[in-house]
Amino acid sequence: MDIPDWLVWIALGLAALQALALVPHVRRLRGPDPAVRSKARLDLVESVGNLLLFGGMMLALLVADRWLWLGLAGIVLMGAVFAVKGLHLLRARRRPTT
Repeated sequence: MDIPDWLVWIALGLAALQALALVPHVRRLRGPDPAVRSKARLDLVESVGNLLLFGGMMLALLVADRWLWLGLAGIVLMGAVFAVKGLHLLRARRRPTT
């Protein structure tokens, strides 16, 4: 598949922005509050999963199909994080607020 060069540069810029988004997550990991650190861990793993998915897709399209496993690993990682976040949300909604 022939991808235009300008689309590759846009994708590279978006991947760089996603990598820069890791910085606030790492900063929140150093905070004193355990609840904030736990949420920061999930956000960090989600961002890494996004980078894996994005990188795997771009490498599979540009280089070779054998890099597709990297994108699949990103999907699995993000799916696990979304499941944990969903469980946290359900548990928070079931707690009675008095």
